[in-house]
Amino acid sequence: MGAVADGAWLVVIDHQVVFADPASPWAAPRFAQTVPVVADLAAEHGDRVILTRWVPATGERRVGSWNAYFDTWPFADKPADDPLFDLIPSAVALDAPHVISEPTFGKWGDALEAITGPAPSITLVGVSTDCCVISTALAAADAGATIRVVADGCAGSSDDNQARALDLMRLYAPQIEVV
Repeated sequence: MGAVADGAWLVVIDHQVVFADPASPWAAPRFAQTVPVVADLAAEHGDRVILTRWVPATGERRVGSWNAYFDTWPFADKPADDPLFDLIPSAVALDAPHVISEPTFGKWGDALEAITGPAPSITLVGVSTDCCVISTALAAADAGATIRVVADGCAGSSDDNQARALDLMRLYAPQIEVV
């Protein structure tokens, strides 16, 4: 995987039941293959590991296109504390000092920046590459962060979508590097 840059953070995007369980409509087919990669990277990053969780917005927090989204995916229209949105056991075992839950695909925002500081160096892994990972990478790069996406630590909604998402992020070099 390579040496960790000084001060780099590992952000593990959405290692949750809803994306890991093969019975879930949102299962990432190669999710299990990311688990050992994430564990190795977490060991390299020590206490500079942040886990994220996607949780549904509810009530007044749900606006605009999110209403149509949940009309399309009613199985996920549950409270944030539903077991479907739990971190998987291997993510819990990382004992990361930070867990951020957001009702958005992209996890870059005030909560993440409050931990990393402005314009950090971030290594991204997680799911789904073609949704939450890419949304996080692009927003963080726009904010001045230096992003390293570890391809083997990411899983897309399909192999084709994984390849497309990685190719798209490569277009953002040098702000985003896919390794």
